[in-house]
Amino acid sequence: MFDGFLKVSAQCEACGQDLSRADSGDGPVVFILLIVGAIGCGGLLYTELALRWPIWLELLIWMPLMAAMTLGALRPFKATLIAQQFHTRASEARRGE
Repeated sequence: MFDGFLKVSAQCEACGQDLSRADSGDGPVVFILLIVGAIGCGGLLYTELALRWPIWLELLIWMPLMAAMTLGALRPFKATLIAQQFHTRASEARRGE
């Protein structure tokens, strides 16, 4: 489904479906921002209030962790939204046109 990390292929390797018009836009980013932001802020708040770690240690742990969660979730969320476009026959991803 993907040519690079996030670039969608022109055609599906398995079934030959035309993916050139499929575009998820900013949809995946919105969902990831909300989910990863809630996990990261909740975890940061917990470590700040319960464990009383120094700020530099919290940032050293939570910043890379949130970046990894964000990058790890981008492809699955993008693929899911593109699949939903085909499932609901959205205009950007119509079949057979």
